[in-house]
Amino acid sequence: MKPARALPAIDPADRAAALALTPVSCETAARLDRFVALLLERQAVMNLMAASTIPTLWTRHVADSLQLLPLIGDEARTIVDLGSGGGFPGLVLACALADRPGAVVHLVESTRKKAAFLQDAATALALPVRVHSERIEDFGRRRAVIPDIVTARALAPLPVLLGYVYPFLTKRGRALLAKGQDVEAELSEASKSWKIKADLVPSKTSPEGRIVVVHGLEARTR
Repeated sequence: MKPARALPAIDPADRAAALALTPVSCETAARLDRFVALLLERQAVMNLMAASTIPTLWTRHVADSLQLLPLIGDEARTIVDLGSGGGFPGLVLACALADRPGAVVHLVESTRKKAAFLQDAATALALPVRVHSERIEDFGRRRAVIPDIVTARALAPLPVLLGYVYPFLTKRGRALLAKGQDVEAELSEASKSWKIKADLVPSKTSPEGRIVVVHGLEARTR
């Protein structure tokens, strides 16, 4: 294993700012504290996120993930998170949904070291998580899980991302896709290949950010 490296410090005010933006229960906050500690411990020996984002980790990553909770709603039980990386948003959502009866968050991550971290963190925190260390395309092709909600963050441009999402969407399912300032251009480009039923929800953590809530998706025939 690589020797541990020094990391930037988290801004002391950042946690409070994040939880003011996206309030959670005391139990969830405690799980998130433990998750952040595990994340930083592993970040010292491998790259799970950009080091430059560590000072504002809580607002930049944790709150950015937690803001999906109201869009998930109270009825959803099965969530698939594509390209989970260091656990955003999937593992953060699992921290918040750990007390929901029947909830399961499936984390799909092809990089084995990252998948190993996700499994270690989920086990340490006793989270309702299943980690799938495989390519998104392969996981989708198997249709092993029919989720209520599909999530993805900082994964791919929409024309590509919608192809990843498509195998998981059903009449009752939705996709929550966190995007940045180029979302309108990406939607325009994606519409050349897809018939998309979607809403844009403003991000709580970024003035330019949007969450694309996909209700329906159909491939256009050539």
